[in-house]
Amino acid sequence: MKITGAHHTSYTVSNLERSLEFYVGLLGCEVIWQRENRDQYFRDIVGYPDSVAKMAMLSVPGSTHAIELIEYVVPRGVSADVRTKNVGSSHIAFLVDDLSAAYEELCAAGVKFRSPPVEIRAGANKGAWAVYMTDPDGITMELFQPTKS
Repeated sequence: MKITGAHHTSYTVSNLERSLEFYVGLLGCEVIWQRENRDQYFRDIVGYPDSVAKMAMLSVPGSTHAIELIEYVVPRGVSADVRTKNVGSSHIAFLVDDLSAAYEELCAAGVKFRSPPVEIRAGANKGAWAVYMTDPDGITMELFQPTKS
């Protein structure tokens, strides 16, 4: 077996419409499709026999990678502790050209950040800038500005 690529990253959210306002309205992702899923194949994949989910697939600008958002209507989920220190937490890093401007714009829109932008001072990404922020469900996202070549 050999992996040949990556198709999407998926996040379970508490309210799909609110998450779309964040990922599409603030971050600039685009909706590829959106629907309610009651299909048997989906129920079989996720292992919930009576599953009903509101779903959307989003394209990430400048990338072939997609983000899938799923709001489970049935069974209803509970919030997990997805802080970065906890096992199983994950994040996606979005590339930006001007981290300072992106940070200011998103702060003004009420997005929560862990810190102001930080310069990476060692390692493979020395000279780049990064910052962690959270989506409406507390899921960590990273904004990353690579070094200028």
